[in-house]
Amino acid sequence: MNEHPTGFDHDYLAEAATVLAHDEPFPGGAVVPPIYQTSLFTFANYAEMADTFAGKRKQPIYSRGDNPTVMEFEARVAALEGAQAARGFSSGMAAISATVLAFVGAGERIVAVRNCYGDAYRLFERLLPRLNIKVDYVDGSDPDAVAAALPGAKLLYLESPTSMMFELQDIAHLARLAKEQGIVTTIDNSWASPVFQKPISHGVDLVLHSASKYLGGHSDTVAGVVAGSAAHIKQINEQTYSYLGGKLSPFEAWLLLRGLRTLPLRLPHHMKSGLTIAERLKAHANVERVNHPVYSNHPGKATLAGYAGLFSFEVTDDIDIPVFVDALKYFRIGVSWGGHESLVVPAKASLEQTPGLNSMARFGVSPRTIRFNVGLESVEDLWADIAQAFEKARK
Repeated sequence: MNEHPTGFDHDYLAEAATVLAHDEPFPGGAVVPPIYQTSLFTFANYAEMADTFAGKRKQPIYSRGDNPTVMEFEARVAALEGAQAARGFSSGMAAISATVLAFVGAGERIVAVRNCYGDAYRLFERLLPRLNIKVDYVDGSDPDAVAAALPGAKLLYLESPTSMMFELQDIAHLARLAKEQGIVTTIDNSWASPVFQKPISHGVDLVLHSASKYLGGHSDTVAGVVAGSAAHIKQINEQTYSYLGGKLSPFEAWLLLRGLRTLPLRLPHHMKSGLTIAERLKAHANVERVNHPVYSNHPGKATLAGYAGLFSFEVTDDIDIPVFVDALKYFRIGVSWGGHESLVVPAKASLEQTPGLNSMARFGVSPRTIRFNVGLESVEDLWADIAQAFEKARK
């Protein structure tokens, strides 16, 4: 009988705890890795430089390419995801852009799930058309719709669950469909993290993260990472990474390594509090719907080993959304998520962003939708805050 503390079949949490807590000693016996805050690395002689450039010996050359602190972070993410390699970036969008452009060329096509992250959508709609790259959006929860769109595509872009609406996909089935046609599959795994979902084990080629979210966990850094096979990461390195310049800094990599150590402890707390609030919202008279994977019957739910603390809900017409949002005391108003603090994002405001290039407007997200990031505060304090905000906002 599996004794995984989340009650799921997978044991990703226990695996992550050991991977992240155990280190070989670092130089001088340090228990945490040093920050190699240097732009370049020198050689003792000509032969060392020549052999390094020729690939006969391994040594960092320049921190835009490789830096020991950054490489330590990349190795940890690769181990967590069950990947052969990983590459860190200065933001999640840098990771997404470099990955997409490494595998898709002019005149080619991408199939992407609807309700994808807003800036990924803007990349697809604003920049890629200049390169004559077409993006077709599909309901990722419908495998037949995905299968119909795949022929001739170069890349399948998934998010499970999707942004704002939290729709699931059967990622194992979709990855298999793509692989049969030689299509590279990518997925944004920021929501579940490798503690709650390992897409590579289900056949996905490349896993993307906004490391600013749960991987960092402290809202103090912006970063991204992609993990996959050594061959796929090599293609990203050779095709886009060095030239787009979105390198991860040593200090941010160090902050991420610090955040990763507590990931297996933080995620169960986010999950427990998030589920408590979701269940109470579901029973609330002023809530019409809660968008959370826990309530889904989709087969894609089987790949999850837990739930994040991020979800959305739709309020009834008699709730004044600006009043509700302003009345909250513990939920701060702000984008992003995954840190210690609770946050609220009203779709009503987000729908005003970048008219004509707004993914929520494109895919019909209701203006009565509100997104919560449930942080690490007392869940009873958070619920009392929500309850008093509803009282003040009722028309």
